[in-house]
Amino acid sequence: MTKAIIDLRSDTLTKPTPAMRDAMFGAALGDDVFNEDPTVLALQEKAAALFGMEDALFCPSGTMTNQIAIRLHTRPQDEVICDQNSHIYRYEGGGVAYNSLASLRLLPGDRGRITAAQVAANINPDDIHFPVSRLVSLENTMNKGGGCYYQLTEIQAIRKVCDQHSLSLHLDGARLFNALAETGESPAEYGKLFDTISICLSKGLGAPVGSLLLGSKAHIKHARRIRKVLGGGMRQAGFLAAAGIYALDHHRERLREDHARARQLGAALEGLPWVEAVMPVDTNIVIFSLSGVKTAADGLQQLEAAGIKAVGFGAQEIRLVTHLDFDDEQLAQCITALQGIKW
Repeated sequence: MTKAIIDLRSDTLTKPTPAMRDAMFGAALGDDVFNEDPTVLALQEKAAALFGMEDALFCPSGTMTNQIAIRLHTRPQDEVICDQNSHIYRYEGGGVAYNSLASLRLLPGDRGRITAAQVAANINPDDIHFPVSRLVSLENTMNKGGGCYYQLTEIQAIRKVCDQHSLSLHLDGARLFNALAETGESPAEYGKLFDTISICLSKGLGAPVGSLLLGSKAHIKHARRIRKVLGGGMRQAGFLAAAGIYALDHHRERLREDHARARQLGAALEGLPWVEAVMPVDTNIVIFSLSGVKTAADGLQQLEAAGIKAVGFGAQEIRLVTHLDFDDEQLAQCITALQGIKW
């Protein structure tokens, strides 16, 4: 019998649940490029209301919503302040330069979390030798930081600095609901602080496709134009939007289950001789480094031979991500497999 593979490469790998599929196939449809798909409109209205923001725009991916936001807030020769491990810098194909002709000021945060003091210290003077500081972008939770999250008080302090210097503030909230599941804060508290927010429906929430950009009516009107030129206009997208509505209604509360399983994985890894260190596990991401001169590539081979798929996250680092399709039975199987690796 072929050994079942446990795939922990990402929380984007989930399949729609039967109930989500029913919601998708029952969706009312229209043409979203004409702004006439009733289910897309309902999703956008729902998300905007949840965050207390004026409007929202449904897009194929979080990369697109982030790139649209940066384009909205900047002009050529402007600068975006962010952490050096931000998704917008590391994993969006150089899009800030390509799409917006802007540069990045990369800050060394605490596992990806920057502070108000750092932002204030890195705002450029009004001098033709420097790009214009225009936008601050935060990521919450922080992917490269092992799923760590911001304290709301620090974001409030960053907002104050932005206001003092006329900077816009964007949130890459691809896994924001993971953060909120831990802090107990409301989406509306975030809606008060950011000019634009990107949220992903296809990560922890389990929808097959899609992200939303939230903002003012003026920002979203402009965002719709940018989405068009990026090729992001979809037609009968209500099938996908229905999955997003279902995810927002039914899958937010269960994120704590993913976090609990991730912590158990982290604890199991800490005692293994081939593991050098495990990053603190705050939500659903587990990042660990290998001991000695072991490489991530060799580690991935060891894991796959044991029936576990993961991703390399550096020369000696590996990432595991728990998700909707990873249950307690698979957790027990995974821990047994990890403990059985003799390396």
